[in-house]
Amino acid sequence: MIERVSWLEIKVTDMKKAIAFYRDILGLKIKREWSYYVIFDLPGTITFAIMLGGKRGRKEGAPNIYFAVENLDEEYEKLKEKGVNFIEPPKKQYWGGYAALFTDPDENLFYLVQKED
Repeated sequence: MIERVSWLEIKVTDMKKAIAFYRDILGLKIKREWSYYVIFDLPGTITFAIMLGGKRGRKEGAPNIYFAVENLDEEYEKLKEKGVNFIEPPKKQYWGGYAALFTDPDENLFYLVQKED
C-alpha cells in the first residue's frame, strides 16, 4: 500500500540559474549536488530536487506544488524584493487556504501557502 509521496523533482534548463534561485532566493539548503541533479534539504517533508532537462515555459497539466511558510505576507514581500516572479499575490483561495502563486526561472509554477495550525 502506498503510504506517502516521498520524492518530487522538477526539470530545469539552466542548472546554475536554478540553483541560484532555489538556494539563494528561496533559501533552500543543498543536500547533494551533481552537475545534472541537485537534492535540497527540506526536513520533515518529501525530498525536493531539480534535474537538468525539459523545456522552459509553463507545463500544462503539471501537478501543483505548495511550499508552506509560517507568515505568507512576510515571505511574499521578502521574495518579491529578491525578484521572484509572482503571478498572483497572497489571497484567500476557493479551497479555504491563503496562498500566492509564483514561477521559477524556467516558469515552473509553485504556490507559497500559509501554514495551517
